[in-house]
Amino acid sequence: MAERGLSVDHSTVHLWVVHFSPQLLERFNRRKRSVTGKWHIDETYIKVRGQWMYLYRAIDSVGDTVEFYFSAQRDLPAAKRFFRKALDRHGRPDRVVIDGSQTNLEAIVSCDTTNRRQNRSWCRLKPIRIRQSQYLNNRIEQDHRRIKRRVRPMLGFKSFASASALLDGIEMVAMMRKQQARYAFNPNPSLAEQFEILAA
Repeated sequence: MAERGLSVDHSTVHLWVVHFSPQLLERFNRRKRSVTGKWHIDETYIKVRGQWMYLYRAIDSVGDTVEFYFSAQRDLPAAKRFFRKALDRHGRPDRVVIDGSQTNLEAIVSCDTTNRRQNRSWCRLKPIRIRQSQYLNNRIEQDHRRIKRRVRPMLGFKSFASASALLDGIEMVAMMRKQQARYAFNPNPSLAEQFEILAA
């Protein structure tokens, strides 16, 4: 904006982000590359109006973002919603690595059982292999830092809806930096070029 001689208040930019982030993320997801069959799943804490809320995240074995889900609760229904969302978008992984969370374990087992029961193909699906290890999940703990680095300087989220929209934008930019989308005529576009393609 400054390069073009335009003066825009930060609150206006905030409103644009809240309005356009979900739409841009939807367009980005249509171009998103497939992920590997090994996922690391964990949740991190985000404060909204002085209360802790939870951002469920999954990355694959090469560090690409699989899926994320922002929830006011950290319970079994929220973990199930997150894992079902990941399964619907990316299919079944071969292996999942989690920390010692019993809730995440129960959610994965439950969703996997339901998914295998609904399978209509002629071949039987093998259960997803689950590995519980706090130390093997360091990969996603490090990846949380990308999000925390963006959230920490902010003055705090005032509502769940705006936090959810802003986190959509933060996660999308993180995926853009990881080059997780396919673009037909440009294999390695810059961040600005990717935004231009999505906004067109």
